[in-house]
Amino acid sequence: MTDPAALDSFIAKWRARWPEWTVAETFVSVSQREIAAAWFALLQELTDAAWGGEDPTPGIAKLAWWQEELRGWSRGLRRHPLGIALQRQAAPWPTLEAALPALRTSRAPPADAKSALAGLRAFAAAAGAVEQSLFSSSDGADAIAACLLAGHPHWPAETGHREDLIARWPPVQGSRPRRIAAALARARLRKGAPLPLWRALWLAWRAARH
Repeated sequence: MTDPAALDSFIAKWRARWPEWTVAETFVSVSQREIAAAWFALLQELTDAAWGGEDPTPGIAKLAWWQEELRGWSRGLRRHPLGIALQRQAAPWPTLEAALPALRTSRAPPADAKSALAGLRAFAAAAGAVEQSLFSSSDGADAIAACLLAGHPHWPAETGHREDLIARWPPVQGSRPRRIAAALARARLRKGAPLPLWRALWLAWRAARH
């Protein structure tokens, strides 16, 4: 598989979980669409490594690999296909790399949303710094933490917990891609399923306007 094809494959894996993005990205500038999709795909790779599977051991090894990879990005080196779209961007990759241990420790979040969000704050702050650089935007760390928790496989999905997170959902903030992603994540959390495309289109339009 060629590098561009491999990049498309990782982005397609993320898109498969977020089919709403096919219409939502209409409101992201053309010049930022590939970067946004690659960035969200990278976050998915990192959280899958930190939280996926019943045994955390393979994920720990994957995160260690990603630490080396992100360290290389800051030196102009890359191995992972997502680096085709991301590595040359002037983003604080060492900051993200340094936050991966904090992501690993968030594998088993507390049931209450307030404590769970606090546990994600360190990684979300690092991811927010990257987003600020990628999209020349304001800080979206709180929105990132909420999005991460909404999709956390080990966070209790009972109605009360979902409602607690929805009630604590941060105000609209961050880059346009983050605002759109946060609007979709919040609506999916409320619905408990992927959204109809017409609904995703309306939410994305509304989020893009702020």
